[in-house]
Parts: sequence; structure tokens; C-alpha cells
Amino acid sequence: MKQHLFVLDTIMNGISRLDIKQLRVLNALLDLKNLSQVARKMGLTQQAISEQLRKLRDLFDDRLFIRQGNSMVPTPKALSMQQPIIHILKQLETLLEPELFTPQTYKGVFTISATDYATQALLPQLFNITRREAPGLKLIVRDFASDNVNQLITAGELDLLISFPEFIPDNLAYVTLLEEQHLCITGCENDLGEEQLTLAKIAAHPQLVVSPSRANLRGSHDQWFANKGLKRNIVMSVPSFSAVPDILHTTDMLAFYPSRLLPNSKVKQLDIEALPPTFKVIAAWHPRTNNSPIHRWLIEQLQSF
Repeated sequence: MKQHLFVLDTIMNGISRLDIKQLRVLNALLDLKNLSQVARKMGLTQQAISEQLRKLRDLFDDRLFIRQGNSMVPTPKALSMQQPIIHILKQLETLLEPELFTPQTYKGVFTISATDYATQALLPQLFNITRREAPGLKLIVRDFASDNVNQLITAGELDLLISFPEFIPDNLAYVTLLEEQHLCITGCENDLGEEQLTLAKIAAHPQLVVSPSRANLRGSHDQWFANKGLKRNIVMSVPSFSAVPDILHTTDMLAFYPSRLLPNSKVKQLDIEALPPTFKVIAAWHPRTNNSPIHRWLIEQLQSF
């Protein structure tokens, strides 16, 4: 047992003294068998090559090369190491090669947490691409839960978030996918005038808002109206955009609705004197996956829409 530990300790000590440069020098000497040629090939001085050879001789307890004229003749010990060294250097080169990613051959499961808006406006196009170009990719879509999204993505339960900037934790990496505009709509049968409507008239009219994260009668454009001295007449709140057209179609209400979810046969756009500010839609991920090929590829697809 003691002898085994001694041998193991000797091996580990030897490994700690060996570096990649020394392996490259040894491989070049076995190939060229000339100190000056090796120095020229590696961009080093002949003295530096000689110093590396001295360390190698000490490490392997063997002369390794014997000078004969201008040539360095390898010893049996050196010759026995030639193929293992070539193998090791090739393996190291493989480690440093960039990972080759091809969607057609990729296999894996990817989990996306998306808002109701993103599920309707972006994911159908994304899924069309993935089914065609990455058939081995399996996708799971989860509702966007702003309260614990950071915990979930940190734990690896989520791979990508598609949402609005205000719902994304500051510690995550993100990219803007698009800028969106809310348009004012109402049911297609409603008799709101065809003429342009003032913001005062819009504010006074019964309104429906979408509030996915908080069940309340507040909307994203409340402050915009307030800055103009107006208070909105919000009378109903729903958690998703998908319900809005059906509700407006059967009531007298109006709503502000993302342009990418239109047209819809159940609603019509109203002409109003000013539109609210645009808003950004972003994709976010944990910084540990900054170099993940599948993340980069999926985000590139989302940005192309």
C-alpha cells in the first residue's frame, strides 16, 4: 500500500512539473531533430529550447536526445513517448476548438418562460422554425411568473425568458427583440365614431386592461394619461391578451392592445389623437449560458421576426 502511494505521489509530482510548452518542444524535437530548427518553428531562442530540454531530461530522468553533429538523436525513452505526446496534443487542440453547433442534429430540452403576449406574437413563428430546422429540439413553455422568475432561472429550471424589461431581474443578460406599439381598439360592432377621438373621450370611456401579474384595475398607460391630466375609466381587468377580443366583441368597452396581435375579426382599431409610448419586448437568460450555442441560435431566430 505504501509503495502504491509512493508511486502515485511520484506521478502526480511529475505531472505538476510538466506543461504544454514542454510537450510541444519534445514533439518538435522528435519531428525535426534539430535545436535551431525547433527554435525557429516555435519562435523561441535556441537557448530557450535547450533550457526546456534540460527540464525534460530532469523530469523523465533520461537524456532523451543525444547530439550527433547538427542532429539530435532521440533515445528509446524519447521514441516511446512520441505517439502518446501526439495524442495528448491533438486532444488539447480538440478542447480549444469552438463547439460546432448544427440545429438539424441538436437534441435536447429547452424551457421558455413567456408572457401571454410573447406566446401569441412570437412563439408560433419560433416553433415553425424549430420544427423545420431543429427537429430534435424539444420545447417547454411555461407561464411567466415575475415573482419567482429569478429563482427559477438561477436553479436551471428555466432557460430563456421572453417578457418586458420591468419584469426582468437586473442580474440577467438580455437583448431587445422588438419595439411594440399599443393601439386603441373596441368591438367591431360598437358605434364609437369613425372620427378621430380625443384622449379625454378615450379616458372617460369604459376600458378593459390586461394585468397578468397583479389582479387589479391598473393599466400600463395610467401614468401617460395622468401626465395629461386625465384619469382612465378602467372597469375590468383580465390576466391575458387572448381574452380581450372576445370580451370587447360583446361589450361597449375599449382597450389598448399590441399591434402584433392584430388584425382580429372581432375588433377594430380606433383613430385617436395620440398613441401611448412604445414598449420593448426582450429575451433574457442567465449569464452562465452566455456562450450556449442553442441559446444564441434561438435568440437569433427571435430577433429575425
